[in-house]
Amino acid sequence: MGCLARQGHRMVGVDAQATKVEFIAQGHPTIIEKDIDRILAQEHAAGRISATQSAEDAILETEVSFICVGTPSTPTGHLDLSAIHKVAEQIGEALRRKDKARHVIAIRSTVLPGTQAAVSEIVARVSGRVPGQDFAVVANPEFLREGSSVEDFAHPSFTLIGSECEWAADMMREVYARIDAPFIVTAPKVAELMKYVCNSFHALKITFANEVGNICKKLEIDSHELMEVFCQDTKLNISKAYLKPGFAYGGSCLPKDLKALCTIAHDHYLPTPVLEAIEQSNELQKELVFKRILDFGLQNVGFIGLAFKAGTDDLRESPIVDVIERLLGKGFNIRICDPYVHVSRLTGANRDYILKRIPFISRFITDDLAETARSSDLLVLVNKAPGIEKALAVHSAGKVIYDLAGLGANGLSPNGSVGVAR
Repeated sequence: MGCLARQGHRMVGVDAQATKVEFIAQGHPTIIEKDIDRILAQEHAAGRISATQSAEDAILETEVSFICVGTPSTPTGHLDLSAIHKVAEQIGEALRRKDKARHVIAIRSTVLPGTQAAVSEIVARVSGRVPGQDFAVVANPEFLREGSSVEDFAHPSFTLIGSECEWAADMMREVYARIDAPFIVTAPKVAELMKYVCNSFHALKITFANEVGNICKKLEIDSHELMEVFCQDTKLNISKAYLKPGFAYGGSCLPKDLKALCTIAHDHYLPTPVLEAIEQSNELQKELVFKRILDFGLQNVGFIGLAFKAGTDDLRESPIVDVIERLLGKGFNIRICDPYVHVSRLTGANRDYILKRIPFISRFITDDLAETARSSDLLVLVNKAPGIEKALAVHSAGKVIYDLAGLGANGLSPNGSVGVAR
């Protein structure tokens, strides 16, 4: 409330507890948070903050309502959304008595995907109003840290709105007009899941750093010095690199070095559950792709890409090799197109690896995409080989596309049906 009031908005707080209402009505905070006491006092004095126990009173004199109630965990790990639903009913009852001016309901609470739709249904049922016409519910998750929430509000990485209603998104854009940050509008479920993904990643980073620190301690290495250097890499380590969902990792480095780090920990009798789970999760990704291909029910399968990385002929630990090997064992007709892989030119460990896994690989591989597409009912896009977009646009008509490389999102095969591994 205080931060929005400081942006020039007239704010009306609603709470069932009379004590909280009284505190806000006098310009006093109900929590301890840096700078919020000063902001509330200033904005209350300026007449931009008030409070009431009546949701109807607040709805009738405002254009946007923020739902900020608690969503505690149940014993099974789900969320208790009873407070959300209760507020939705109260808003619906108030809108039934309000004139036809459009009203936006922004869910600020952390909620699971689908909550925005459920709230919209409740409000529509209770109010008798039409969603998207008379009112709209948007997801507007907060990314504020305790102790620095005022600073985080004023200088966020982005402002996120989940909405399928253009006028509602525009109203929220006006609400945050004075915030200097990208304003992002997504599908509601994307916005609803975002907070969980962000916080889970933060938890993962903390645990990863702690496991690395534990290994360093065993080896008498300064973990802070090591991680300080680690964080200097903003091209790969602290960046968006490797954070696009797709297929499993492979190659000669990641599997080997991860196993080595886990072995170091094991040799020192040190459990590293997060590091050890990485390989398990990677194997699961291969299994999911294998099962998805089976589910298509098509026997003629073409793979676009075989190397673990586009533009190379490195087949060592290429994850798609495991999938192809299993499909061959089940009698699938396989064609593979990778213009960079020529079996006759492979040498050393690279040649030994593929011939051990698929001894007759030369029978299945070609550099002719047209021939691969012609003989396949299902095309599996494995990596982003240069020029693949144009080639697919020509040769994939009528084919089912299973996209592991993130190309289908660009609409490269308008005549095929696209399934993306996620």
